[in-house]
Amino acid sequence: MESTIIIKRNQTLKQAMEILNTSALHICFVIGDNGELIGSLTDGDVRRGFLKGATLESSVADYMNPAPKTIPEGLSVDEIVKHMNTWGVRQLPVVNKFGMIIKVETVEGVMHLFQKSNRVILMAGGFGKRLSPLTDHIPKPLLQVDGVPILEHILRRFKELGFYRFTVSLNYKADMIMDHFGDGSRLGLEIDYLHEDKPLGTCGALSLLKEKPTEPFFVMNGDLLTRANFSTILEYHSSQKSFATMCVREHSFEVPYGVVKSDGNKIISIEEKPKEITFINAGIYVLSPEVLDYIDSNNYLDMPTLFMNLAKKDKNILSCVLRDYWLDIGRMEDFHRAQTDYEKYYKL
Repeated sequence: MESTIIIKRNQTLKQAMEILNTSALHICFVIGDNGELIGSLTDGDVRRGFLKGATLESSVADYMNPAPKTIPEGLSVDEIVKHMNTWGVRQLPVVNKFGMIIKVETVEGVMHLFQKSNRVILMAGGFGKRLSPLTDHIPKPLLQVDGVPILEHILRRFKELGFYRFTVSLNYKADMIMDHFGDGSRLGLEIDYLHEDKPLGTCGALSLLKEKPTEPFFVMNGDLLTRANFSTILEYHSSQKSFATMCVREHSFEVPYGVVKSDGNKIISIEEKPKEITFINAGIYVLSPEVLDYIDSNNYLDMPTLFMNLAKKDKNILSCVLRDYWLDIGRMEDFHRAQTDYEKYYKL
């Protein structure tokens, strides 16, 4: 642990200011008599101290933040970045079981490890007819949930998990989507576009890619609101050596009658209003680059058909159960539900 950002509790604000002026982190950490972390001090803490009457000789312990955010040893890069995003901090001290600082993780230090170069292809070319009249003058991906377009929620969630390279497939009111997102730099992302001259389905547009990806890539419908952990999904695809992975969602429904099971005309059992559990397509996929060899150029093709074609060729196609929050905004009631769901389930 670098000693230049450590200060003891009985040292002065003047000594703390000398550390803050020379440290690239603009923060110092206060330790107790046994070397344990007991607080942190920033330029802002010092300024607030002076406003309250502190002097250069005042004790650091009197003006430090006594409850700094910390993380334990052994967290993954994904977990570290998640804590930084949640707490809105740019550095986090890592402490051992004795409460002593081992090192400090910084945004700059983890971002090059955190970023994932896998491409994300978002299908945003649909007409959204079931959401008319809302979509009469605006494409569905730009409809807002909590004041932010649906497509932007998707981009932000991927960005939280380190993905930054995006391709958006467009058709209906394409200019409006391009005008809103541009090249993605406003969001700290890289965005390019595919243009469908005709509807090509949920994967036909992949034939329009200018360059074939060299690593597994995501394909996702552009009308989903989800907290899916895309990093975990990608890891699953790779660890299972999957050729193509489809995320599925558990769906249950209650049969409103007593279900009778029989052998011929002999009744074996009667079950009142049983629940049936199935799995539905969640509209999120990870594909290996070789999958593109099975997609004809500029022809309509949807994902279920592609998966069945791959199954017939005995390719390793797998499902990945999605248990995080997920909502397909396909109908008006789904759009209204998204507004009420946002604070409760999505904004974590």
